[in-house]
Amino acid sequence: MSVPYGMMRDVTGRLMLLDTASLYFRAYFGVPDSVKAPDGSPVNAVRGLLDFIDRLVKDHRPDALVACMDADWRPEWRVELIPSYKAHRVAEEREAGPDEEEVPDTLSPQVPVIEAVLDALGIARVGVAGYEADDVIGTFTARAKGPVDIVTGDRDLYQLVDDERGVRVLYPLKGVGTLQLTDENWLRDKYGVDGGGYADLALLRGDPSDGLPGVPGIGEKTAAKLLAEFGDLAGIMAAVDDPKAKLTPSQRKRLDESRPYVAVAPKVVRVAQDVPLPDVDTTLPRTPRDPAGLDELAVRWGLGGSLQRLLVTLGA
Repeated sequence: MSVPYGMMRDVTGRLMLLDTASLYFRAYFGVPDSVKAPDGSPVNAVRGLLDFIDRLVKDHRPDALVACMDADWRPEWRVELIPSYKAHRVAEEREAGPDEEEVPDTLSPQVPVIEAVLDALGIARVGVAGYEADDVIGTFTARAKGPVDIVTGDRDLYQLVDDERGVRVLYPLKGVGTLQLTDENWLRDKYGVDGGGYADLALLRGDPSDGLPGVPGIGEKTAAKLLAEFGDLAGIMAAVDDPKAKLTPSQRKRLDESRPYVAVAPKVVRVAQDVPLPDVDTTLPRTPRDPAGLDELAVRWGLGGSLQRLLVTLGA
């Protein structure tokens, strides 16, 4: 049940937000599919995700933890603005409800198991109809009173990095044992922008993996130079109309021709920060919410050491 945005419980300690689908996809491809339940069903994504969470909690000791979910991986309001948005990932279009995403055959059946295990553990799991996990993460981040660690393999969330507020992205390089700690210094060294500028950079550059065309001829380096010169997207577009602005003729022409895209892309690229979040207890659980149900899941799916290690870590 959703409550008014302002009534969400405030988080004051260190909050860790998991981009859950990003992590279980990584677990699925990183853990051999020979890891199976007693009935022979693959559980590599389930066990891999439990191992990820165990390592993250052990290494970073958050006070609160939320597994953020894609209730809608391709929201209609984004598709209406840019029809190509994630279009190449659609497995099946649906008249009602979200389109079905193309997911490996042996991963799809593991997702409900992941959800059931998280619920039995008592780890807050939040997805909101009409929004992606990124938007849930953006809203929790906006509401947090203390530092925030965002764990994701999706660079789009670099836009939330904010040193002053203690918001950083932990980007897995190899499992979650090796994490790239992404703060504003790292972003400036790598891309020449801070967290707030990353969304403009991504918008100009485009992203084929999300079906975002970008501005033709404006790659990452050129986008960074334009942002350094003109400050932000609005400054760049104002320069297009200023004959004295330092733009090459081809840059001016391409930006001018891309006005329809530039007008709508910010709403698509920037994560929402006003999602109506449910009233959930985000506190890191010390003991399982449903011990009997968790025992049944452990036996049914052969979760073994992965689950036991996480339970020890949570209780420590």
